[in-house]
Amino acid sequence: MQTEDLIRLAEKVQHFRCEFQTIEVKAAHVGCPTRLYDSLSSFSNQDEGGVILFGLDEKKAFEAVGVYDVQDLQHKVAEQCKQMEPEVRPLFTVAELQGRYIVSAEIPGVEADQRPVYYRGVGRQKGSYVRVGESDEPMNDYEIYSYDAFRRRVRDDIRIVEGAKLSQLREEELQRYMNAIKENSANLSHGVADDELMELMGLTRDGKPTMAAVLAFGKYPQAYFPMLGVTAVVVPGTQTGDTGADGERFLANQRINGTISEMLDGAVEFVRRNSRVKTVINEDGQRKDKPEFPIRAVREVILNALLHRDYSVHAESSPITICMFSDRMEVTSKGGLYGRISVSQLGKVHAEIRNTTLVSVLEALHVTENRYSGIPTIRREMEAAGLPAPEFVARSGEFKVILRNNMNREYYTQAPAASRIAEGGSPWSSRNSGRSREEELLDFCSVPRSREELTEFLGFSRYYVMDRMVKPLLESGRLVMTMPDKPKSKRQRYVRTEEYIGNAGN
Repeated sequence: MQTEDLIRLAEKVQHFRCEFQTIEVKAAHVGCPTRLYDSLSSFSNQDEGGVILFGLDEKKAFEAVGVYDVQDLQHKVAEQCKQMEPEVRPLFTVAELQGRYIVSAEIPGVEADQRPVYYRGVGRQKGSYVRVGESDEPMNDYEIYSYDAFRRRVRDDIRIVEGAKLSQLREEELQRYMNAIKENSANLSHGVADDELMELMGLTRDGKPTMAAVLAFGKYPQAYFPMLGVTAVVVPGTQTGDTGADGERFLANQRINGTISEMLDGAVEFVRRNSRVKTVINEDGQRKDKPEFPIRAVREVILNALLHRDYSVHAESSPITICMFSDRMEVTSKGGLYGRISVSQLGKVHAEIRNTTLVSVLEALHVTENRYSGIPTIRREMEAAGLPAPEFVARSGEFKVILRNNMNREYYTQAPAASRIAEGGSPWSSRNSGRSREEELLDFCSVPRSREELTEFLGFSRYYVMDRMVKPLLESGRLVMTMPDKPKSKRQRYVRTEEYIGNAGN
């Protein structure tokens, strides 16, 4: 770092009055801080490293207070760096800011196979830290294990599944895989028995089925791993906890089990079934249904989650989750990025594979291509659909992909058959001939109508109909409930005010 860069960095901290993911501030005007190992560890354990900035006082709104002694500070910081495992090698820079001397110590990120960097004085379990925003947090056991597993090249997908038997694998699909392997390898096509081939390909160890075999060919993998499935929900809002017009937390809620292939198909179908579809009318008057999310991108996201998640014993209780919100879809799986790769490199370099046997099996079954094309396909499909670029988040031992729909949820209907919406036009443009949607709705409610009738008539989701259309009319008094004392009753009906009052007086 150049002197000018250090000054700009300090001015940035003073301007925002906060620390950052890669910047830690220490006053050091009366002496060297005695506990730096948490920041030394956390910065070393992230790809971008970090900077410890000495000479600003957080308690005084990051005022420049200077350091007590430039030379002695560097010496004592370097001594603390030597107490780390492996040793940290800082790069110091000195500058003058507002008449005070400030010092920076740049802490480089280390390679994944050298992590976690920890303080030897308390050991790996207590001395390993991770940076979370502007704070240093102790690594949990799972995060430490993840680094150890990569360094030791632990292959969890070929661990033996205790209690599983070969008879519990699907024989027909297993044989199809064996035939595909023999067709693609002359060395394996003759003179190799099936049981030997299964050992060679990682489907068995000492004659017992492995995790890869159970996940790819098991009759019911969740008999051994109850939580290794997919949970999928549709939330009536933009965050978990939002509720619909009737207080419901989820508009759809499903648990998807089975083999990798079955979970993939089931999860994609869930997203397809619960996606909104918008009708686009082009210049020639031709109608085209535009899905909320491109299904090909959805499939790649879910497939990547199933293939590259962590299948170790430490992650057995964590299913893959799919959450469809009003403005986005999130797919989260256990296991952060594997090996020497950062989020910014995804789709640009060939990443190391966590579950090599499982990936190879599904490649032979033509479920995946294994050509590092998944991330580029997701990006390309989202761009072609005119949607924001996918977002990838790796933190705390999890990996999350976010697909945003970039449109108001109300401009989608529940299914293609119900699509009535023209691009850029009013949701009522194809049916109301200039009349407002309130007038159409009130006319329809000249007789009491159920929620189902309103939803079918309007062609929108139930949440949108009740929350955005019916609720305002109830509040204004133009609609009333036939059972006001039981607002959530299944027998509830909605009727135009004058009609209801007129009938009630007869």
